[in-house]
Amino acid sequence: MMKNIMLKQYVTGNRRTLVAALSLILLGGCATLSQDGGFGAVQTATRERGLGQDAKWIKTEQDADSARTTVKKLLAAPLSADAAVQIALLNNRGLQATYSELGIAEADLVQAGRLRNPGFSFARLHRADEVEIERTFLFDILGLITMPIRTELEKQRFELTKGRIAMETLQVAADTRRAYFSAVAAQETLKYMEQVRTAAETSAELARRMVAAGNFSRLDQAREQLFYAESTAQLARVKQTAVAERERLTRLLGLWGEDIRFRLPERLPDLPKATRNIANLEAAALKQRLDVQGSMKEAENIAASLGLTKATGFISVLEVGYLRNSASGQPRQTGYEIELRLPIFDWGGARVARAEHTYMQAVNRAADAAVKARSEVREAYAAYRTAYDLAKHYRDEIVPLRKRISEENLLRYNGMLISVFELLADARQQVAAVNAYIEALRDYWLAESSLDLALTGKSPGAISAGGGMQAVAGESAGAGH
Repeated sequence: MMKNIMLKQYVTGNRRTLVAALSLILLGGCATLSQDGGFGAVQTATRERGLGQDAKWIKTEQDADSARTTVKKLLAAPLSADAAVQIALLNNRGLQATYSELGIAEADLVQAGRLRNPGFSFARLHRADEVEIERTFLFDILGLITMPIRTELEKQRFELTKGRIAMETLQVAADTRRAYFSAVAAQETLKYMEQVRTAAETSAELARRMVAAGNFSRLDQAREQLFYAESTAQLARVKQTAVAERERLTRLLGLWGEDIRFRLPERLPDLPKATRNIANLEAAALKQRLDVQGSMKEAENIAASLGLTKATGFISVLEVGYLRNSASGQPRQTGYEIELRLPIFDWGGARVARAEHTYMQAVNRAADAAVKARSEVREAYAAYRTAYDLAKHYRDEIVPLRKRISEENLLRYNGMLISVFELLADARQQVAAVNAYIEALRDYWLAESSLDLALTGKSPGAISAGGGMQAVAGESAGAGH
């Protein structure tokens, strides 16, 4: 009697398990890959953070042809900063490779929603004239139980990946914008340094002829020759800097072949009339910074993972198998088999402790990211304001004063009150002041790009607004020639 009751309970339970398993298998089979692979969320995140250009994931030949047409059209005219960013978003292969991580993360998510395939084993054994056949069907019960948790974890990881890819997109855009301004500034500086070298060459040649005529001392000639030699060396360094900055921009744009002949404008964009006033600077950074949001989501993800670790710490493998054996001359044998790993050596405590420490680590990292974001955005804004003030000071004070001095010296030269060497030296100093303004203007545009990244993406790295001061020091050092 007891045997019949147990058999009925087994049949009823087996049917319920089978129905539940089939239902989850059907639900898991419905989970499919999306059309955009999560890239729409990346586009939305970058658009909300002020990226004016469209990011695009190149997947097909049609996408590649369309991107190539857009790139060619943008390269037909001198590049603007926005055009350079658009080309990088379409043509930077490293960024396109990063986008593939979205597809990998989504595939993991879909896979987590599907059960491991059931197993079936078949054995046919002989003993003299006796034949024994053993059939076993295995089903992963633990995978069935933990499927909702695993799916939720992979969903959270997918969301983290979206945020990280959006952050990388903003980083490439910021790097491209900064490389663009550096390349334009280096090209403009090269043009003015060529003028300095030409003036120095003229002065050195004139000094040589005057020494030959006996109208100039050899000491003064040596000074003019030294300045010419130094300006020649400085011009070589400036040329290399211009090449390096252009190549850095070329790499970010993903260009090669004939496309590397792209044209840059002759000069940097003008300084805006006023600076940006950002209300609640720190709050804006904490709300928009993708690295802060990613750190917080990571902590939440690990917290969910801790729950899974505790649930499965005791039982690591749980599988149910249905057996159906038959032997020659014997009634068919049926039943079930449960495989369970006994926690004799490993009770799962180490795994739970590891998960708890990992969670606390993620919490502290999230808090650290918030503290750093507050500091970095304050520093970036201060550098932005300082760079603006310096560039404006050069534009409104130093360069006009240098121009006025040059005009006065020209009048004095025409009245034979100063020599041609003094006039040439003054011209060199005026060009040096213009170069210093170019560097200050470049520093402003770099600082603005760093501020945008500090507000929306992640740490912009080293922030400096003092590039123009080095030019002032160099100008003062060379003023005695």
